[in-house]
Amino acid sequence: MARLKGSLDKDLEKIVHVESAARALSGNYAALGVAIVFLGLSGVVAGSVSGVSSDATIVVFAAILGGYMALNIGANDVANNVGPAVGARALTMVGALLIAAIFESAGALLAGGDVVDTISKGIIDPALVPDSETFVWAMVAALVSSALWVNLATWIGAPVSTTHAVVGGVMGAGIASVGFQLVNWGTMGAIAASWVISPVLGGVIAAAFLAFVKVYVIYRDDKIAAARRWVPLLVAIMAGAFAWYLCIKGLKRIWRPDDLTVMVVSGGTFLLVWLVMRPLIRRQSEGMENRNQSLRILFRFPLICAAALLSFAHGANDVANAIGPLAAILHSVQAGAIAGKVAIPGWVMMIGAFGISLGLFLYGPKLIRMVGAKITKMNPMRAYCVALSAAITVIVASWMGLPVSSTHIAVGAVFGVGFFREFYTRRSRKRRQMVQRSDPTDPEIEMPQAEIAHRKLVRRTHFLTIVAAWVVTVPASAILSAVVFYATLMVR
Repeated sequence: MARLKGSLDKDLEKIVHVESAARALSGNYAALGVAIVFLGLSGVVAGSVSGVSSDATIVVFAAILGGYMALNIGANDVANNVGPAVGARALTMVGALLIAAIFESAGALLAGGDVVDTISKGIIDPALVPDSETFVWAMVAALVSSALWVNLATWIGAPVSTTHAVVGGVMGAGIASVGFQLVNWGTMGAIAASWVISPVLGGVIAAAFLAFVKVYVIYRDDKIAAARRWVPLLVAIMAGAFAWYLCIKGLKRIWRPDDLTVMVVSGGTFLLVWLVMRPLIRRQSEGMENRNQSLRILFRFPLICAAALLSFAHGANDVANAIGPLAAILHSVQAGAIAGKVAIPGWVMMIGAFGISLGLFLYGPKLIRMVGAKITKMNPMRAYCVALSAAITVIVASWMGLPVSSTHIAVGAVFGVGFFREFYTRRSRKRRQMVQRSDPTDPEIEMPQAEIAHRKLVRRTHFLTIVAAWVVTVPASAILSAVVFYATLMVR
């Protein structure tokens, strides 16, 4: 009887696994079906409202490619904004998807910019392109290669820079169509330098904020009193940083303030939020126990607000990666000319905005879990340091004129938090050993090495995979783009 019961349990377990696999497979097919419908609708919209009679086929094809790129941006890039909040359990996955989709779309539609660079960061000189047809097919190759590369990176679980993918695609197609003289190698050198600058700067700033929180809040005898003093200041710094960020990067479509106005707005926002948050944090902290769990509650709502603002800013800036080449193709077909900057029609912006949101819903959870939980363990304080670092690093980089990647900054901040935790844990362990040697009766015992490795260390496999994907993004996109361009020559 016991043997029969054991066999039955094994059979039931197999059935459960089969059912789970079937549900996952059906979910994948459903997501693929929805994505195909969206791409089809993108082509229909382009064919009906673009106003192009001749060469309408290439515009429809470009719209489908732009939609495909937008889907991949949503699946890969948006995870950086909400992943830490999900990993810290400040947001559920559904809540994160809803917030990110709403604010990404709002950022793209309200502040996405009336004009975009057709050649992505000025890496090629359009004056050297011989004719508009060559330019159109070069942009098609750039869209295909960058979208395929981001799709591959999402599949392997590596958050990469979609900006760098587009840069590589434009560079590869430009070299294939005209030659190496078309590329501005000084700009490319600055972009290559950003591979190192972005994650290191983001990681250092995030680690510095986490060290501040640990020293002045977490490890104080009266944690609640420390939180009442410093949490309003940290929230005000976040608000001021986002005000600055949105003024200089995210509101170009509706407002272009000068430097003095930016400083006044960001400083005023900082002061106002600090004055408002002091009584709010004091009221919220009344009756709380003097422990870390109380601190996590105090940081939770500011973290959710930070994730929403990051999503808005990301939608405003990165929607151009999907629709920039599409807008360039449309302009070249309509005007028969090549332009360095082009206006964005409303229907093109809609494809980019809704494509990003749809890609986030269909395929975003995988990368959200990677950024939020699989690199290093998160809590609201650590996740807040990541978000604060992302906002401040972009401001510093923009002030210095560095072409940094928001993806590299955010993921670098996650790495910085993780590696700081390793450093702090090792130092704490050594301090405990010294205490034990001086006082053998001390009740605090050393944490086992295996437990420290499990709870504290950055997972090296994910770290190496992501860094490798960062390094090869531009050359891989460039090579793939050149291959696609040569393939179009054979077909034409």
